[in-house]
Amino acid sequence: MPQTVIIGAGAAGLATAAQLRKHELPFRLLDAGQEIGESWRTRYDSLTLHTVRSLSGLPGMAIPKQYGDWVRRDDLVAYLRAYAAEFELFPEFGVTATGVGRDSRGWRVTTSAGEIDASAVVFASGYSRTPWVPDWPERDLFSGAVMHTSDYREPSPYRGQRVLVVGSGNSAADLVVDLAGVADEVIMSVRTPPTIVRRASFGVPSQLIGISTAKLPTVVLNPLLGLTRRLTVPDLAGHGLPAPRGTSYSQFVRSRTVPILDTGFVDVVRSGGVRIVPAMAGFTDIGARLADGSTVAVDTIIAATGYRPALEPLVGHLDVLDEHGLPRARGGRALPHAPGLHFVGITVELTGLLREIGIEARRVARTISGSS
Repeated sequence: MPQTVIIGAGAAGLATAAQLRKHELPFRLLDAGQEIGESWRTRYDSLTLHTVRSLSGLPGMAIPKQYGDWVRRDDLVAYLRAYAAEFELFPEFGVTATGVGRDSRGWRVTTSAGEIDASAVVFASGYSRTPWVPDWPERDLFSGAVMHTSDYREPSPYRGQRVLVVGSGNSAADLVVDLAGVADEVIMSVRTPPTIVRRASFGVPSQLIGISTAKLPTVVLNPLLGLTRRLTVPDLAGHGLPAPRGTSYSQFVRSRTVPILDTGFVDVVRSGGVRIVPAMAGFTDIGARLADGSTVAVDTIIAATGYRPALEPLVGHLDVLDEHGLPRARGGRALPHAPGLHFVGITVELTGLLREIGIEARRVARTISGSS
């Protein structure tokens, strides 16, 4: 019987496998790591979901109420392991996919353990697969520590240091909150002022607002999101962080940059716990050179500059990716010229990653079931 190969055994891979099992479809679940929840377990200790627990469970199993509304990293890892046990999912760990091709017989996945023939392939390796750090010039001038967010765990090693956090996304905001009051000085380098929204406004999770307004046209969403921001987030221009130019939703559509969901960042900015500076342009012997020509002296530079799904080496030749290296077909759908090739949990939506994973996993399983 034809089988589906699922690449990645994180939340997306587990959800897809559970749905295929529900349809009694055979599959192989591959993962380059060594354990379930590894990509979450190796993130910083204070990491908490920015989506509410009740809307973040995978298909068939809710996240336990005992974990609270905002699930912490270790609790999410425990949930993923319990999910795998509940649906009897046994990933093949230590297997790295290195290529995907198609011929008249179907799909072929090249892996570190050999080639696998498949009737369908599901990429569930995640949006945050490979850390990305800009190639800032003159790295050799700076003798201090330079690291990516993926290497950061907790703030105690930076006690007494001057730390520069480069970036303006959720990870950058989380690290600023984590380091404030521990590091001697926290500096945040911002290229584009971020859109900031409260994690919950007037008692309503921002995720729920995103879901309820998802189908509204951009001409309606832009002023609505702008009004919500003005009503719930104070003006931070006097602290070096002006409101972003343009419109919030259009900015998201253009760059796929999710707004900062505030978990204490606004308070740190207002209290002077972080100093906002322009974008980093390069290194100096004492720290960083900024876009305006000024410099900052620091001991450690943390690049909170995001991740890349790194799909190009695997499927770049198949004409299924857009100019950003993301799937052209969203929502778990396949393109007509690549039937059976699906992506789950790769794209970013304002409605919540884990919720969208559930929707995509169900759609993929139904599609594969209908074609088998």
